[in-house]
Amino acid sequence: MTDTAHHNTGVEGVEGVEGGIGLTALLVAAARAIETHRHDSLAQDIYAEHFVHAAPASADWPVRIHQVADGDANPLWGRFARYFGLRTRVLDDFLLRSVRAHGARQVVLLGAGLDARAFRLDWPPGCVLFEIDREGVLAFKHQVLGGLSATPKATRVPIPVDLREDWVAALTDSGFDTTAPSVWLAEGLLFYLPNASETNLIRTVDRLSAGGSTLAFEVKLDKDLLACRDSPLYTATKHQIGIDLLSLFNREPRPDSAGHLEGKGWTTTVRTPFDYTRHHGRGPHPEQNDALAGNRWVFADKPLR
Repeated sequence: MTDTAHHNTGVEGVEGVEGGIGLTALLVAAARAIETHRHDSLAQDIYAEHFVHAAPASADWPVRIHQVADGDANPLWGRFARYFGLRTRVLDDFLLRSVRAHGARQVVLLGAGLDARAFRLDWPPGCVLFEIDREGVLAFKHQVLGGLSATPKATRVPIPVDLREDWVAALTDSGFDTTAPSVWLAEGLLFYLPNASETNLIRTVDRLSAGGSTLAFEVKLDKDLLACRDSPLYTATKHQIGIDLLSLFNREPRPDSAGHLEGKGWTTTVRTPFDYTRHHGRGPHPEQNDALAGNRWVFADKPLR
């Protein structure tokens, strides 16, 4: 995106979400907007559609399912968007359960993207949300939410740093307490990281986490990502909005991050998205040539000493 185009938008940091992985944050925002307005909604995010409309790259994307000609039969705005709605609900529940049951008051969103959880979830008193992402993404988010006069329901601490840089120093300098229990979330992040970066991130979270901490993250266990290259989800996403997810995903063999945490004493639970489709009675179901077949949601608890 050119500087001229950036200035014409009037939206600070919009270039941070206009290309590559940043564009996927807008995809998830559009999915959350569609989910919000479903009659059988799994998650509510009243801010999501404002992000979609504020970025030129996504301004004409649908934010209601009735705006999609083939509705839920559309692989992108039907099934894939419903997947993101389900993921949002499951991870919302994880975060609130963690702070309520474990007493943790510091939450770290790794690769926070356009997540509006600080604004839309009912946090217990004293919660602090640290949002780590690239400067352009957070600037765009700040501009849009500021224009809505949105008020967070917890203390929100944006930390503009790339996760490939020294985010630990940025986090601790911002008031994160390594002696207190924490709640960590890596939503839609690890797909894009090299193997060594994922391993390092998981080790770092373990090192920074006091007993009583929890972590949730999403991984893909496909042995070969390209085996599903022709799946409706990937082809529809590429053809309809120009996002080639397979070109963005890291193709290296993935580390066993759940196993690594278990080796460090954490208790882990690994679930498929379809487990939660059954639990909630709505969401994506398995299909042939399924790009979601390898997705797993991992939940980990670090015991008290």
